[in-house]
Amino acid sequence: MKKLLLISAVALAASTSAFAQDRVTTTGAGHTAVIQIEPEYRTRIHSYVTEHKIRPVETREKIVVGSPVPRDVELEAVPADWGPSLTKYRYVYSGERVMLVDPETRTVVQEVE
Repeated sequence: MKKLLLISAVALAASTSAFAQDRVTTTGAGHTAVIQIEPEYRTRIHSYVTEHKIRPVETREKIVVGSPVPRDVELEAVPADWGPSLTKYRYVYSGERVMLVDPETRTVVQEVE
């Protein structure tokens, strides 16, 4: 019985880590999103922008984490292969940087480095 329980626990831990490739948590009073994107997904994101020849948007103000994206900037849908927890966001490519944006508030929540 102990052996079966141990095997089950190991199997559960292994399957959980396979699906925990990216995480989104909210913290603090402002509910700031803290997105941890695994290197594999960061590579996919940068490859996507390069392969699809995404043109950077140009704005007067620099688009930075914590600030809203101007209303005249179109937000793009995040492709599913960027990771399941990122699909609720939109993105904008600006100044050679991919910025994840909360579509409800248009606030930049993460710069993908």
